[in-house]
Amino acid sequence: MSQLYNGTQAAEIATEWRRTISATADAVTRPAICNWVRRGHLSPAGLDERGRPLYALADLARAELATRERALRRTSAHTR
Repeated sequence: MSQLYNGTQAAEIATEWRRTISATADAVTRPAICNWVRRGHLSPAGLDERGRPLYALADLARAELATRERALRRTSAHTR
């Protein structure tokens, strides 16, 4: 089975990806991960021992890509 990541780890990974595209990109936060789930961009791939959601890397990549354009557009608006 693939490695699964909790919300905090998922946010850190997505932030790294965003910042490879744009160094000025805002950090992806844990609440953003929760929003991706609520909006249907990301689904949990499992639960940890305390019942908290865990996310697969491939699913996280798809969600980050789906939300990247809007996020980077906001970032460029802040730098104008």
